[in-house]
Amino acid sequence: MKDALPTMTCDDDSLCLGSPLFADPSLADQARQQGALEAWKQALAGPSIAAAADGVAGDFAVALREPGGRCVLAVDRFAIQTLCYRVQGGRLQFAARADELADAGSALDAQAIFDYLYFHVVPSPRTIFQGVHRLPPGHFAVFEDGRLTVAPYWTPRFLEPAKPSFTDLRDEFRQLLRDAVAHQLDGSKPACFLSGGTDSSTIAGLIGQVAGRPAASYSIGFEAEGYDEMAYARIAARHFDTEHHEYYVTPDDLVQSIGEVAGAHDQPFGNSSALPAYCCARMARDDGVTRLLAGDGGDELFGGNSRYAMQRIFGWYSQLPSGLRKGVMDPLFGMPAVAGMPLLRKGAGYIRQANTPMPDRLQNYNLLLRLGVQEVLTPAFLSRVSQRAPLDAQRTVWAAAGDVAEINAMLAYDWRFTLAESDLPKVRASTQLAGVTAGYPFLDQALVDFSLRLPAAYKLKGLRLRWFFKEALRGFLPDAIIAKKKKGFGLPFGVWVNRHDGLKQLAVDSLRSFAGRGIVRPEFIDTL
Repeated sequence: MKDALPTMTCDDDSLCLGSPLFADPSLADQARQQGALEAWKQALAGPSIAAAADGVAGDFAVALREPGGRCVLAVDRFAIQTLCYRVQGGRLQFAARADELADAGSALDAQAIFDYLYFHVVPSPRTIFQGVHRLPPGHFAVFEDGRLTVAPYWTPRFLEPAKPSFTDLRDEFRQLLRDAVAHQLDGSKPACFLSGGTDSSTIAGLIGQVAGRPAASYSIGFEAEGYDEMAYARIAARHFDTEHHEYYVTPDDLVQSIGEVAGAHDQPFGNSSALPAYCCARMARDDGVTRLLAGDGGDELFGGNSRYAMQRIFGWYSQLPSGLRKGVMDPLFGMPAVAGMPLLRKGAGYIRQANTPMPDRLQNYNLLLRLGVQEVLTPAFLSRVSQRAPLDAQRTVWAAAGDVAEINAMLAYDWRFTLAESDLPKVRASTQLAGVTAGYPFLDQALVDFSLRLPAAYKLKGLRLRWFFKEALRGFLPDAIIAKKKKGFGLPFGVWVNRHDGLKQLAVDSLRSFAGRGIVRPEFIDTL
């Protein structure tokens, strides 16, 4: 950022990461003159740790051990920066990575392994190591007199405007987007990821406006039908006259880089798009780029994921008269005979899901549950874990949004489980491994605040995803990109693993390793 370049200060008594932006003018001035750590010391010395953390925007992670022995930790609202901790010998230890706190005697947490198979990541506050925890996004922690307190300092609060004006909101939105991109440029060669979707294309175009020169754009393609998005990236590149670069990932790239990318994370991580993200960032670094802007956050702030529309379809059932639903539809489609009639069976499935409350309904798409927990995992392993723990965590996050429109509750839910726990760690680790930094214009605090007061109907209008975003940028983005369906950097792993012997062997060996540890049933792997 222009006013707060990414910093890292670390010693036995402090850790200061990222680019904190202090709302208090005196603290902002102190940060510029003496560094962010000194401003943090003054801010956190006040009566309210929560208020102090809430008064800071940007990306940050801070840990301070005060002279009196108290230790204070905080991370930004989306955990763009990350902070882990453990209590050992009555002392709180902290580090940016979980594996920096683990040692040779650290055992793996069985519940974290189950959570990983459930989510494809290990969500905070757990890490893969027993006794090592990660501070959740928007949280602070205080360790004093042997007691640890962890609590949120920020929870999204959605506000519905009484009389929204599309024109006014559009103009404000466009200016906020420009400002957000400007904040993330650091004076080096302006560059961005470019998938060809609305978010990355918007950033590519705005870089050209803000920087006064075309962006350098970097795209990844796949030689697999249904996965390659390069055509849309090229449309955006031509439209905004970017300095465009392309690379086609191959199965050989995966075999060579899976171990390296996995090792860049501090615990198991299953977002497969980390691999193409790394290839993209490495291409940019070889081209002299030191900072890449990413489009993460646009879907989750403005309603762009297809599951939002799907859940609205299920929500329609509750709008039928109660007597019709409970007196006719539920009993009729609940009859055993319905299971043998294909058309009626689909109706029964719809009603069953529609009658399931959120966020429980989202679990219908969970791969582990669809395969069958008992079919996949060994009884010995399951005896060591709580199968309900992941859903309990999701219910807690869902409830924290309060009484809001369902689309807003889904957005707040995704801010935690999609953005903070999966997408941002993917970009962070991939870019760090490649030797570049990453910026996220859509997570600029002013844009986040704007999204909180954008009408829910503007985010999902009928079944039209991110309606406001697309209409507000009509005329700026190419029509073909506004109309396209979202895909991003999805990896055709399933296609390639059946065609490439080296990749298949890597997958088989990894699965059999799990069986050898008594986690996955060997019979399941044989069937797979």
